[in-house]
Amino acid sequence: MSLMAWASEEPLKSEQVAESVNTNPVVIRRMLLDLAQAGLVVSQTGSMGGSRLASDPAKTTLLDVYQAVECGGVFSLHRQPPSRDCPVGVNIETVLGEVLQEVDAAVEQVLKNITINDVVQRLKPCGTLTTEKPSRVAKSNGKIAKVVRTA
Repeated sequence: MSLMAWASEEPLKSEQVAESVNTNPVVIRRMLLDLAQAGLVVSQTGSMGGSRLASDPAKTTLLDVYQAVECGGVFSLHRQPPSRDCPVGVNIETVLGEVLQEVDAAVEQVLKNITINDVVQRLKPCGTLTTEKPSRVAKSNGKIAKVVRTA
């Protein structure tokens, strides 16, 4: 979503986003479906299609994104239930369940205070971004080659 914020209004194809995060476009398309269902991105099909942010990146928090794409908490308990004959196993799920709720609440507290725009601003000191808004995302062979800026 940070790449979409950087690209501004220009729709990005799943292949472009996948190239940026070094994954398969199918993974990105699945995530885009979740993000679209949450109202965070809009997509259009066709040769000029792609996906872009549905709203102002300064108003979309990382918690919004997290809740759209994650189905569980930060951590989870083991798939197999522990032995009920073990003095630890008999109660470990209850105890760790409470701990996991605290961890999830702490993570959500941090994420709700950071916007997509904040992430883009934090990228600027890395030397690849400037304070100027991009005019368009240049593409080479369907891949993002660089961000072209106007003065």
